[in-house]
This record gives sequence, C-alpha cells and structure tokens, in this order.
Amino acid sequence: MMIPYGDILFLCVCMLISVSAAWVVLSPNLIHSAVSLLFTLFGVAALYVFLFADFMAAAQVIIYVGGILVLIIFGVMLTNKITDQNLSNKSQNRIPAAIMCILLLFMQFNIIFNTKWKIGEEIVRESTVNDIGMLLLNEYLLPFEVVSVLLLAALIGAAMLSRKKV
Repeated sequence: MMIPYGDILFLCVCMLISVSAAWVVLSPNLIHSAVSLLFTLFGVAALYVFLFADFMAAAQVIIYVGGILVLIIFGVMLTNKITDQNLSNKSQNRIPAAIMCILLLFMQFNIIFNTKWKIGEEIVRESTVNDIGMLLLNEYLLPFEVVSVLLLAALIGAAMLSRKKV
C-alpha cells in the first residue's frame, strides 16, 4: 500500500515543527533558538495551508515571522553587546517543569485517542480571503475600525513613552 505524498509531506512538517520547537527550548545559543523559532513558525504556517486556511497562513508568516521574529533577533543582537551583565539563566524548576510537561502530553494523547471524532464530508473551498474580507468590510466594519483606532493610540503612546525627556 502506497502512502500518499500529502501524508508524507504532513508528517515531515510535523517532524520539522517538533524538532525545531525542541531546539528553541534546549539550545544554549540565543541566535540558534531564534533561527529554530523561524522554522517552527514557518511549519505552523504550513499546517494552516494543510487546513485550507490560506489567510491564517499568510497572517502567520507576515505577523510572526516577519514582525515578531525580526524584533526578537534585533533584541538579541542589540543586547548581545552587553559585556557587564551576566545573561545566563540557571533555572531551578527543570524537574517539576519536565514532569508537568510529560503529564500534560499524556493527558493530550489520552484525549486525542479516546475521543470519537466526527468525520464529515470534505468541503473544497476556493479561498478564505474573500470571505474574511467581505465580513471585515460589511458585518464587522465598526469593530475593525475601533480596533484600528485603539492600535493607533497604543502606537502613539509607545512613541511618547520612548521619547527623551527634555
């Protein structure tokens, strides 16, 4: 029996996400962690593509990979020049955290394998971007504009707080 190429690609993306996410946490080098986070975030965007959520995949790449990750890398590069500070992180809670993570993983696997999942017919859609755009510009126009004004006010406030006092 031949395994479909889509399933092989899905398993490769899942393996990429798992390995790179583990390396984000376990890497002693901050730059290596940031690059591993890049692969993790791109893998999550690929999972959105598998779910036919193309708008979410594009938002994942633009917001998280394009914005947040670049901000993290700039922060690491700018603070990497500090020589007076000791930047090591000696965590005292590794064993309780590992036990809690294994317990949560066991609970997730228990729920996943013991749930009766509803399997419906496959719905093929062209694109979700048109539907989201129509909803944002018709039904949800007022909340969209309120959020945009709120974000503008937060941006102005951040600029005012970061100015030097004269």
